[in-house]
Parts: sequence; structure tokens; C-alpha cells
Amino acid sequence: MGLVKYNNQSISSIDDVSGSDGAMTLIKTLTASSSSTLSFVDGSDDVVLDSTYPIYLFKYINCHPATDNVEFSFQGNAAGGSGYNETVTSTMFYAYHQEDDGGTGLSYSTSGDQGQGTSFIKLGMSIGNANDESVSGELFLFNPSSTTFVKHFMARTNYAHPSNISEEDNKAGYFNTTSAIDEIQFKMSSGNIDAGTIKLYGIKDS
Repeated sequence: MGLVKYNNQSISSIDDVSGSDGAMTLIKTLTASSSSTLSFVDGSDDVVLDSTYPIYLFKYINCHPATDNVEFSFQGNAAGGSGYNETVTSTMFYAYHQEDDGGTGLSYSTSGDQGQGTSFIKLGMSIGNANDESVSGELFLFNPSSTTFVKHFMARTNYAHPSNISEEDNKAGYFNTTSAIDEIQFKMSSGNIDAGTIKLYGIKDS
């Protein structure tokens, strides 16, 4: 293969590929400390959750529950709404592996999905609260400001199960509303989020 040579003029004409297009911008970091919920509300406390970005990404990092064997979940509010009870249709499957190599599995979760439900959307199903146990993962929310389409989301979550199991839960679905979604809240099914961090990023058009 021959070498490709550049001169100063050719180098200066190359666009900066590290620019803003497709870039991921950190919007807000929330840190739990015995917190019942962590909420991202557009226009509040420097949170942006509107038409500024077509894709939003939440990264939840080592969220440790105060209570053992709980679910980690989220829900949204449409603009002007309250109660975090938007109508959702979702699907979920999971894979697991025991620490002692005693068992593995891959299965659909009928208890983790919803068909036109309004409950909180489960991201992790059975999270342990031992000192070394927590839940981490990421949640994508697509075009939440649209007033034409439903609001799609996808999530991938890993956590330490109380039975010494690594489990990965994969969730996808949509908020079945054409109203803009401008608030997202995270919580455990019981007890507080003892510790952990959730970061919100905006992703520009690529």
C-alpha cells in the first residue's frame, strides 16, 4: 500500500470532524443521597428536555437501593401533565448468569412489559442492596418534543441480583401520546435510591 502525502493546503481544507454534529452534550447530573426520586424537568434547574436535541440519553451509574430485591424504573409527564403516569406500551427480555456458573438464561419478561399501562416502566427487576450491589445502564429517549409521533425509548440495564446473579434487562417501547414529554423521573419500587448518579445528555443530529 502506498503512502498518502498531504501538504499544508490540503490539511487546512479538511473539516473538523470533532465538531458539534452528532456530539453528546452533558446537560445535567443528579446525585442520589437517600433520595425517593430523581427527576429531570425541562426548564427547571438547568435541565433541557425539549426540541433542542432529537435524542436524549440518560446514564444511571451505580444506583444503590436502600431496600433489597427492588425494581428500578422510570416514567414521564407530558407537557403540562403531572403524576408520572403516561400511557406506555413496552417490551422486555433479559439474560442472566450466576456467579458460581450454576445457571444461565435468556427469556422474555411478561412481568416487565406493559400494554397500554400507566405504571412506572421497569428497567431492572430484582436489584440487591448489599454493599457491593447496584444497577447501571442507559436509556435513550427519541424526539420527546414531537407533537406528531409517539415517543420511543430503549434501555439496557445491568445489575447485581440478590441471588448472586448478573442480570441484563433490555427494554423498549413508547409513550403513546402525541403530546411532548418534558419530564422524566426515576425511582426504586420500594425505599430510596441510597446512592448513585444519573446523567442526562443531549445528542445532536448526525
